Amino acid sequence: MQGVNQITRTSLIVHGVLALATVGLLLTTGCPKSPVDKQAAVSTELTIFHAGSLSVPFREVSALFEQRHPGVTVKPEAAGSRECARKISDLGRSCDVFGSADYKVVENLLMPEHVDFNIHFATNEMAIVYTGKSNRADEINPSNWYEILLRDDVAFGRSDPNSDPCGYRTVMVFQLAEKHYGVPGLAEALAEKHGHKHIRPKETDLLALLEAGEIDYLFIYRSVGQQHGLKIMRLPDEINLRSAELADLYGTATVAVIGQQPGEFITRSGGPIVYSVTIPNSAQNQELAEAYVALLLSAEGQAIMSNCGQEPIVAAQTLQYDRVPARLQPLCKQAGAL
Repeated sequence: MQGVNQITRTSLIVHGVLALATVGLLLTTGCPKSPVDKQAAVSTELTIFHAGSLSVPFREVSALFEQRHPGVTVKPEAAGSRECARKISDLGRSCDVFGSADYKVVENLLMPEHVDFNIHFATNEMAIVYTGKSNRADEINPSNWYEILLRDDVAFGRSDPNSDPCGYRTVMVFQLAEKHYGVPGLAEALAEKHGHKHIRPKETDLLALLEAGEIDYLFIYRSVGQQHGLKIMRLPDEINLRSAELADLYGTATVAVIGQQPGEFITRSGGPIVYSVTIPNSAQNQELAEAYVALLLSAEGQAIMSNCGQEPIVAAQTLQYDRVPARLQPLCKQAGAL
């Protein structure tokens, strides 16, 4: 009997040791991951640099993208398109997707060193936006807007040409308006009206000033005015940079802006407004970046752009078709020289 008891005690000790070992193993390695744990383990961020005027449509595209890619978080950074480009070229920052309000920003500041391709995907037009509280809001129209803006009791804002395409496009609007209305000196008078008091790095920075009543009017893209429920004074096609048929006329307006090197200036000539998207060579998540751009260029992405007042280019176009990732080639086509 004593031998049996000894065996029993030994057995219990062995089982106890095995049980403790099993618990230790579980504590060390953890239980098998659930599907939610697995998604969390592959959680990643997709960094998007984009023009301020793309904030609303890109927010909608990003929300849809995150729904379809659990574990992925889209991190947007809005700034003037030229400022976004300099984050890449001058500061060496990495982003996965760059959406520019002017395709030439990518061509002039990033190609060929930092990007291989550039896809043109949407259009827009310049307009003047205001509120019901703006001074002389009941008087302004497409024929007298420049007279209203030059009055002493009226203030208007615009963005910085060196940071933001909307800034140099506004100066182009001034030049084209001088020709269209036949008013000598009009462009200079409009450019000098407020000096630098109401100039900001990107056009959307001025919306708060407009809503607060610090300025009465703002030169901005029509889409932004639509998205924010503002009153919109549309300009003639000869001025608003909307029409591809008037490209030669727009090209007569020029603005000097800071180039890639310190002290360097480049001349920007007017042209129809064309937005572009690209994936920088430094992208950390190439596959996800391609998936994001594919969604943007899809019928769903195009519908979002259209609903936000930025007409999509169908099909999207590029001058570098052979360098576009294979996944994106079916969504765009080779473009002629712009």
